[in-house]
Amino acid sequence: MLNKRSIFLKMILFGSALCILPVIVLGFFSYLRSSEAIQIQVKQGNAQFLTQLKGNIEQVLVTLDNNLSQVINSTTFQEAFYRQLTVYDFQLLNSLKKNMSFTQSVDSKVTDVLLANTENNWLISNDGLYDFDKFPKKDELLSFLGLPLSSNWILNRSELSASRMTESYECEYIVTLVKKLPVFSMQKKGLAVAHIPSCSLSAMIDNPSQLQDVVVFKDQQILIHPNEKMIGKSVLETGYVSKEDLAMFSDPEGQFEIKRGTGRYSVSYIRSEYNGWIYASFTDINHITAQSRAIGWFTLYLCLLIIGISVCFVWFGSRKIYTPIRQIMRAVIERFPHHDKNRQDEFQMIHEHITQLIESNSSLRGEMQQYTKQLRTTFINKLFQGKMKSSEIGEALVHFDYEERVAAWERMAVLTLQIEMHEQIRYSTKDLDLLQFAVSNILEEMVPAHQCLGPVIHDQTQVALVGCSGMNDRQFKSYIFELAESIQHNIKSYLKLVVSIGISLPFSKLDEASRAYQEGLEALKYRLKLGEGIIISSVAMTSGKQPAVFSYPQHISGELIDSIKLADQDKVRELLKEWMEYVFSKERMPWEYQNMLMLFLNELMVVLQESGISMGELGMEGCSLYEELLQLYVGADIEAWFQSRILIPMIHVFTNRRDSLYHNLSAQIIDFIQTCYLEDITLEQCAARLHYNSSYLSTVFKQETGMTFSDYLAMYRQKAAKQWLIETNMTVKEIAKQLNYNNPQNFIRSFRKQEGMTPGTYREKFGKQVPEGESL
Repeated sequence: MLNKRSIFLKMILFGSALCILPVIVLGFFSYLRSSEAIQIQVKQGNAQFLTQLKGNIEQVLVTLDNNLSQVINSTTFQEAFYRQLTVYDFQLLNSLKKNMSFTQSVDSKVTDVLLANTENNWLISNDGLYDFDKFPKKDELLSFLGLPLSSNWILNRSELSASRMTESYECEYIVTLVKKLPVFSMQKKGLAVAHIPSCSLSAMIDNPSQLQDVVVFKDQQILIHPNEKMIGKSVLETGYVSKEDLAMFSDPEGQFEIKRGTGRYSVSYIRSEYNGWIYASFTDINHITAQSRAIGWFTLYLCLLIIGISVCFVWFGSRKIYTPIRQIMRAVIERFPHHDKNRQDEFQMIHEHITQLIESNSSLRGEMQQYTKQLRTTFINKLFQGKMKSSEIGEALVHFDYEERVAAWERMAVLTLQIEMHEQIRYSTKDLDLLQFAVSNILEEMVPAHQCLGPVIHDQTQVALVGCSGMNDRQFKSYIFELAESIQHNIKSYLKLVVSIGISLPFSKLDEASRAYQEGLEALKYRLKLGEGIIISSVAMTSGKQPAVFSYPQHISGELIDSIKLADQDKVRELLKEWMEYVFSKERMPWEYQNMLMLFLNELMVVLQESGISMGELGMEGCSLYEELLQLYVGADIEAWFQSRILIPMIHVFTNRRDSLYHNLSAQIIDFIQTCYLEDITLEQCAARLHYNSSYLSTVFKQETGMTFSDYLAMYRQKAAKQWLIETNMTVKEIAKQLNYNNPQNFIRSFRKQEGMTPGTYREKFGKQVPEGESL
């Protein structure tokens, strides 16, 4: 029994499928094609037969029409038509009958011709001359005058014929050509009538197929049919078509299918342009497909025969081809008996042993390539970090096949590239490694390999060394800048990222690469001043001038800190913007900007410590704010960082503390005033004692009490003065001196302004005698 995994079995199955499927598909489509061809052939035959039948019948009708027209247009008829005819006009009558006989040939199939004049009351037929009034069928003839056209083809019963000796009476119906006379007059007073037996026209239907019904009809009435019993009946009554099917006969010709009873019929038709008759054939589709089914059975038997022969050939051929594989399998099983041959096919077992050496060789080669790539990256990193000697650089260039490339370079420059990561981009920080990889690929594609070392990634910075030959300094600088612009543009187009690029000064020796790398990094720091997405060269930032020294904006930071303590968020934003504009409005070196930012951060940390606010309250426990700040290089990002990370959280804390803090500070200020009001005290002294800014204390005190420090001090001293005036014998001069007025007049003036009277008047009005020596 063959194993289901056996290649021999698979070869047999595959070969059989390869033989069987095409034969089945070919046979199936051959059957469909032949069936379709038979149906098309039948339809074409029907259409051709109808065209021929229409031509034959219309030839008879047109011949009769022309002959009858010649009779009524002849001189003899014109002479007779406008006069009375009697038996004495035998010569004229003979001439007319002779002309009438020309229309009654074998080809025209005409059995009877009538010429009548209702005005002159005569009628001529095959039998002779009649008085029209005495003609038995005169009423039917008079009805012909009401037909719509001058020349009409109609179906009538054979009794309308004038002679009983004609063949018309052998058929139940006759086809009649009626011409109203005179032809070119509006007043019709005569008729020319010719009869053709419908059975003689039906005899012209030489149907080659017994599976086909041919019908000629007009206005739903059957005019010609092989079965005389059908003539005169409606096509609806006979069941050939339904009322809905009649709309399909609107075109000049066509073919369609209809459903009649339990069967389906193919209908072909042609509409006559001569008299509007419709020539139609009805063919049973089942009879058409009978031939197709016979072809189908023949095709099936032939396919089965071919399949049987093919399977035999596949069996013997597969057995012959499998012989070498069987021999190899025996050798493998004898050498490796532990293999489970039931779980593996022959090729899998052979492949497993043959590819062991290839896999080991490929693995070793891949490891060597990966190791070499890592060594190249390590070499370039050490080169940029200045950790290699000139001799080591030369050896590494030879080892990594860089020697010829670098030797051809006359000028070199280092490009440093950093991705601008901020909230507006669609990527998060966890995607940074993947973005760095994508940027590296773009750099490798844009910078020709013979002009580049790298790129490598060091501290989230892409670094690439670019070298060229055949350019002067100006051309080289222009080329490097254009290359940087192209890199920045492509990264923005493909990755939707904004990058900043720093360009070092040009150099000619490779051991200067570490200096150039530092120049590129320094250039990137100018994002603090210029914003994100810059391309800046060390040439632009080193103008040769010493940087000026600018003072730190202590007054702005002081107001900002006070606003923080007051929890005035709008004021904090305004002052932070003002502080940033002051710092970045001056031309400074990058490290100067960083120093000022660090000083400002220190001030905020001192406020946190003095206010007893922990980092946990701000949600920054375990964070290094200094490291976060040093990672930012764009002014707008720095401003947003200060707001979101420090200032807004501090404002929230101070907002929560504000009510109790304001009340406590106001109470301490009031206690200070009530304790020291006899001294020459100021708000600054109170602020120094309480360790607060005087402006901040002034704002807090006024917000809590509704009064300034000076107003409250004056109010309290006024209260003390009134009490002394009422309860003691102190003089006004002594009171003024006690309250630290320079002279009594100032005290009197201030007292009168508040109370509306002098101190003496107030004592006289409200005072009482106090024993000498008593005081307040």
